[in-house]
Amino acid sequence: MRIDLHTHSTASDGTDTPAELVRNAAAAGLDVVALTDHDGTGGHAEALAALPAGLTLVTGAEISCRFDGTAVGAPGLSVHMLAYLFDPREPELARELDLLRDDRVPRARAMVRKLNELGVPVSWERVAEIAGDGAVGRPHLATAMVELGVIGTVSDAFTSEWLAGDGRAYVAKHELDPFDAIRLVKAAGGVTVLAHPLALKRGACVSEGAIAELASAGLDGVEVDHMDHDAATRARLRGLAADLNLLPTGSSDYHGSRKTCRLGEYTTDPEIYGEITRRATGAFPVPGAGG
Repeated sequence: MRIDLHTHSTASDGTDTPAELVRNAAAAGLDVVALTDHDGTGGHAEALAALPAGLTLVTGAEISCRFDGTAVGAPGLSVHMLAYLFDPREPELARELDLLRDDRVPRARAMVRKLNELGVPVSWERVAEIAGDGAVGRPHLATAMVELGVIGTVSDAFTSEWLAGDGRAYVAKHELDPFDAIRLVKAAGGVTVLAHPLALKRGACVSEGAIAELASAGLDGVEVDHMDHDAATRARLRGLAADLNLLPTGSSDYHGSRKTCRLGEYTTDPEIYGEITRRATGAFPVPGAGG
């Protein structure tokens, strides 16, 4: 059983439509795929309508979070929280997701202005065209920079020179406190997993102390097997998950052609997936016709 619990579609910053994503997941030999677009659930309906036989869809989202500075070793640090199988109609969580999405446009416009000041002739019109109906974000700006020949790949934008958290053109956005994210997702019947917590190439990483605090607050798991974690990091995280009684997951973080990762490049153990589904009460995995 092959299970990939972290993917993105054109509903945020992927290049596959939700329908294409589930078809590609089936073609890649996956049995289960989670659609976890940034700060929203806008792609779920299309993915469900196109779900092929033999593939099960886990509905989810990747929520933008920032520590308020009181957690151990994580002052003001941005992190991403994967949320699975929550009820998207739960009012408080729905309001927060709306706020997160709404702040993305002014933030992206501000980064365009900063890039222009740095001599990069990116236009807001082109960034908006690349984003389409998705939740506009840094990968869309990075794609525009690749088109202009400023950088070679989308990943090259995520450095201190450009769009990383300490980058010259970076602009902060509205983000949810991760402890509040856990509380809200739990209240909506969902399950929370901290995404790529030790992805050092992305900048400063959350401390083990902060992960322990999140675990005490009800965090369910940590994403261990991920393209941005080397073998030593994966082993370290697996040990930490065992110490903190957290579920270790694995996933591709697939973005279509925008990143090099492949669907199913990393996967989640079926027993861990089973525990995630047992804990969820807000929504349930949906099998494709005949699945």
